[in-house]
Amino acid sequence: MPKKRKSGGKPASHKGQSSTVQCANCGRFVPRSKAKQYTKNVSLVDSRIYKELRDAGAIIQRPSQRAYYCISCAIHKHKISQRAKSTRKT
Repeated sequence: MPKKRKSGGKPASHKGQSSTVQCANCGRFVPRSKAKQYTKNVSLVDSRIYKELRDAGAIIQRPSQRAYYCISCAIHKHKISQRAKSTRKT
């Protein structure tokens, strides 16, 4: 059977088996090198209070949350898009 991708769909993972992460949408376990990672900044303060504090000169930190998606969920949630049929490997 022909191999579709030389890299197996994993970018720059030439150090053996990588650890697995869980998809934030469906719960599937995916290798970390194959999963799509997204970072989202989360506000700990309500938006109205945040505006008042910012006007007063306060510095409010916004921690980030990291989410991993499997390929199928990333496509479904429009995090990544499929390539055009003409540019895909047949």
